[in-house]
Amino acid sequence: MELTSSFGLTFFYDYATPSKVVLWLASIFSGIILCVLVYTSTAILSSLLFKGYGKLSSAEKIEWNNRGFSTFHALFVSSASFYLLILSDVFNVNSHGDVVINRSSTLSDAVLGISIGYFLTDLAMILWNFPALGGLEYVARIFLFMFLFYHIGTRYVEVKEIFLFGFYTLIMVPSVLAVLNIFWFWKIAKGMVKTLTKAKHSK
Repeated sequence: MELTSSFGLTFFYDYATPSKVVLWLASIFSGIILCVLVYTSTAILSSLLFKGYGKLSSAEKIEWNNRGFSTFHALFVSSASFYLLILSDVFNVNSHGDVVINRSSTLSDAVLGISIGYFLTDLAMILWNFPALGGLEYVARIFLFMFLFYHIGTRYVEVKEIFLFGFYTLIMVPSVLAVLNIFWFWKIAKGMVKTLTKAKHSK
């Protein structure tokens, strides 16, 4: 039985149970809080451990601190993914009767919610400090993820069957994100070399 909201999102009673909704909302909120805590901790620890941090401009400090919770999120999701895919039997093909794409656990739902909280925080930081944290390519990177999640949410039945558009989306979106990330890391590397060169000449 389906329940369709005014926004066009389709939920299923057997999946979006009240307990799951509470878990998702709590996880999203926790993700936002974690980002704020890591952002603040990065600023405090950097000022104590790195002399060069105090010489950074306000915009550079914001970018540095932003990288802090981005790195934390990457490590957190990588660890959770390793556990879910390798150590646990949640997504083991032979451990359950249903297909892999329909499976979830409390941990996987929580990780998804925390990641959504991270993406919302990252997007808010980018827009609030635009263009200090990057240009339109950064905003596009976040909105591509949001579009992907929205598309999956509005076409849940089709996604279970890996519909044609979803198939191409799964191929194209990661490819586009890969290009954006390469450009992103290139800018980081370029900025790092510039900063190190400036520090070397200032001695």
